[in-house]
Amino acid sequence: MTDPTILLHALILGIVEGLTEFLPVSSTGHLILVGQLLGFNDDKGKVFEIAIQFAAILAVVWEYRVRLGHTVVSLGTEPASRRLATNLIVAFLPAAVLGLLFIKQIKFYLFNPIVVASALVIGGVLMLWAERRKHVVRAESVDDMTWRDALKVGFAQALAMIPGTSRSGATIIGGLFFGLSRKTATEFSFFLAIPTMFAATAYDVLKNWHLFSADDIGMFAVGGAASFVSSLLAVRGLIRFISQHDFTVFAWYRIVFGILILLTAYTGWVDWGAVN
Repeated sequence: MTDPTILLHALILGIVEGLTEFLPVSSTGHLILVGQLLGFNDDKGKVFEIAIQFAAILAVVWEYRVRLGHTVVSLGTEPASRRLATNLIVAFLPAAVLGLLFIKQIKFYLFNPIVVASALVIGGVLMLWAERRKHVVRAESVDDMTWRDALKVGFAQALAMIPGTSRSGATIIGGLFFGLSRKTATEFSFFLAIPTMFAATAYDVLKNWHLFSADDIGMFAVGGAASFVSSLLAVRGLIRFISQHDFTVFAWYRIVFGILILLTAYTGWVDWGAVN
């Protein structure tokens, strides 16, 4: 039977993954930091992150199942469906290519709390800039996006390979800079997460297959369920939130959180450790 402490850690990390994966605050950064505090950042912890990330993807697929299903069945008949599919492929390619080329170096040199904290602060400042500059909207909905818009967002997503940047944060902020409305940038970020995260999960599974064990099923079940439910709540909540607010609150959260981590590391109040 799985250790109750392990199950508690799985529950906490599952909730953290679900709440932060689709909000512009960096799920990877939060998982590194919380995993460091819980002492759950060994090989088992890394495999566990694969499971809860997969559950988060399923939450987005479930939330947009009607739109996704319609897009698939109408590819041959509706231009809007073909445009969305094309845009997702175009946006996916930059991160896919750069990830295959540089992921080992990125994980070796950059997956540590100080880089995460710095990226959180820098991303927060950029988010404030994106919100305070004059915002000229060219695409009011996902269907209004061109392949050029998608390519720009794809290159923005590639920046999220730096832990702490946030995949959703990079795509949403990039979308705002490139003339997408807040809702368009957010929804396209959700759609783009599906191929991107599926590919990343498949890569990690193949790479770490030897670390999976039947003994960890309970841990995966608890963490996966927590991740799925909290992801669903986060996706629905963010769409409702941006209908009446901007992203300023997330920007300040990133800045304050990042500075707090840097201060505790500098003063020695918290031993954030070295590279994961």
